[in-house]
Amino acid sequence: MSASASFSLMAAFTKAPPPIDYVLPGLVAGTVGSLVSPGGAGKSWFALEVGVQIVGGPDLLGLGELPTGQVVYLPAEDPPITIRHRLYALGAHLTAAQRSAVAAGLLIQPLIGRCPDILAQPGFDFIRRAAEGRRLMVLDTLRRFHIEEENASGPMAQVVGRLEAIAADTGCAIVFLHHASKGAAMTGAGDQQQASRGSSVLVDNIRWQSYLSSMTSAEAEEWGVDEGQRGFFVRYGVSKANYAPSFRECWFRRHEGGVLRPAALERQKRRPPARLKSVGKSVARGGNENW
Repeated sequence: MSASASFSLMAAFTKAPPPIDYVLPGLVAGTVGSLVSPGGAGKSWFALEVGVQIVGGPDLLGLGELPTGQVVYLPAEDPPITIRHRLYALGAHLTAAQRSAVAAGLLIQPLIGRCPDILAQPGFDFIRRAAEGRRLMVLDTLRRFHIEEENASGPMAQVVGRLEAIAADTGCAIVFLHHASKGAAMTGAGDQQQASRGSSVLVDNIRWQSYLSSMTSAEAEEWGVDEGQRGFFVRYGVSKANYAPSFRECWFRRHEGGVLRPAALERQKRRPPARLKSVGKSVARGGNENW
């Protein structure tokens, strides 16, 4: 071991380190994370609203204060016209000053039909250049940035490794949006780490994973939401955070245009189970009603 390495260790033992720089609750700058949800749950909207906040816009999601910086959002499965509609809906929630800040700090580059392969050198170089000087990069969705089999651990380890290299070199946090597995979506297990589609490497090799989960019928009953309205509600939380305390999950409601805002829900009191009435001779004899 070299003298410089020994000295670095000794300094680490005695000198207090700087505070950890969190880009999102639990997500450290210069690392890779994911947002997992079924299709149509609102992950693209969530990513867009987070980007708006980080570049100086309002905290529309109620996540709390976040350090500001430049953001790049690379949507690779939505056509530009749909992104324009989302921005128009968002504009109603921004002041003139906030619109200027967002326009200056948020780069949105639609890539539908031009999806760069991160395992090929041109694709890797493109994504790395986009991350330079940025605090956050969002890839929407991961499937559009490689051509490998998602269930194959080797290729997926390479994909995550390439993203980690870019994040480490640039200091930019990278969040890839990813679909939940069909099984997780059907059973309402979208809040579990294992909800992520494909190889377990996509969970094990990253240090932060969040989720959006659509409201189930049971949850609608628990929170007093009419069955016809439950499609407007999604639950957000962090299922994996290696470098931070657990994040308290929360509910969002879709508003006009699709904008996600915090939902004010109140858990309903559970009704006690109906007691069975005893009949016949057991009543006359004072029989036991504790069935």
